[in-house]
Amino acid sequence: MREGLRFPQRKTVLPAVPLSLGRIGSLEARLARTPAEVKIAQRLRYEVFYEEMAAVADAGMRASRRDVDDFDPICDHLLVIDHDAEGEDRPFRRRKPRVVGTYRLLRQTVADINDGFYSAGEFDIQPLVDRHRDLNFLELGRSCVLPPYRNKRTVELLWAGIWSYVRALRIDVMFGCASIEGTDPERLALPLSFLHHNALAPADWRVSALPGRHVPMNMMAREAIDTKAALGQLPPLIKGYLRVGAYVGDGAVIDRQFGTTDVAIVLPVSAINPRYITYYGPDGERRAA
Repeated sequence: MREGLRFPQRKTVLPAVPLSLGRIGSLEARLARTPAEVKIAQRLRYEVFYEEMAAVADAGMRASRRDVDDFDPICDHLLVIDHDAEGEDRPFRRRKPRVVGTYRLLRQTVADINDGFYSAGEFDIQPLVDRHRDLNFLELGRSCVLPPYRNKRTVELLWAGIWSYVRALRIDVMFGCASIEGTDPERLALPLSFLHHNALAPADWRVSALPGRHVPMNMMAREAIDTKAALGQLPPLIKGYLRVGAYVGDGAVIDRQFGTTDVAIVLPVSAINPRYITYYGPDGERRAA
């Protein structure tokens, strides 16, 4: 977390974004509409990152049981809601549908009037933005889904929601950090080398890990890589990015707080595989399956 960030308060729901960003069966994707819904997303993140995985919480997060940082107030929070499951039981309040997945979205126009993007703490983002001053960027982050919902349907709905958001706000480029569990690069040599040889961004779209945090990804020769084994070690989120058409940056970063090794993901909308645009619809109108 970077110190001294100064963020204004703003409304969560954007007038230009549809209230519903996608629906498949009982699952719906939409933005968090109230501070209370943002807190639910933060509790979901805490459950996944800190209780299930290896992230290390500070005293404040342990007390609140929420994953919180200074970027949350300026981000939009995409939620996946199961209307057939009941969420938190609060005294004297009616149970509401359960939030089962979330994604955090930070628009360039908001980052520019604050202290930049979250990813800039690990990767040198500004040169990428400077090379494409006529394009509109969106940072994706803090993606997580509850274990029972980690299936194709939920992942499809997350992507449908993001795609609806991207089309509504005319986003040109998506980017962010994606994580591989573990902090020992030598043990991750296979997946990191696979990404370097098969998904490295062309120069115009490339970002690099910050000099003081840069971990080389090119640890194995291309011919020594077992592709099937490498893909087996990559988390579903990164494989999903690759299928859509995303690139990775140069160098990884160790994130001790979350117990992960992070890579930069860059996804120009112009590079998205056309079959995914056809599948979700040009304006993200996919609603049921």
